[in-house]
Amino acid sequence: MKKAFTLIELLVVIAILGILATVGLTSFRTAQMRGRDAQRKSDLKQMSNAVELYYQDYKRYPLASALVAGSEFTDGKTSYIKKVPADPGSGQYVYIVSSTGNKYQLFARLENTQDKNIIAGITVSCGSQTCNFAITSPNATATEVLP
Repeated sequence: MKKAFTLIELLVVIAILGILATVGLTSFRTAQMRGRDAQRKSDLKQMSNAVELYYQDYKRYPLASALVAGSEFTDGKTSYIKKVPADPGSGQYVYIVSSTGNKYQLFARLENTQDKNIIAGITVSCGSQTCNFAITSPNATATEVLP
């Protein structure tokens, strides 16, 4: 007599493998999402440091057109960022500077809506969705509208 698996045993094994694959894929996607969010936070911090250095040199923050993803942020003499970071999803972060050049805001959209750094009340658009994370100059807030 041949020993073989019964149909029920095969179905149970297939079901268990399916459940394990689903759990593994979900965990992998969550890890990817958190990784992209960590990159966004790091990118905005790097951009914030660069505009603060620019402010120390010129006593005003750079124009919004100075921070273009993929390009160098420079004044011709000093390179503040060799390559302005790009959002891993949308490609571009949002940088707003006041008309007087004394305040700025940097915005991104975090994918993990449970992130402890999400800021409620932001009305700025990050592509097709509202931004929910920001870094600002010391004298600005993420929820104010800059003139």
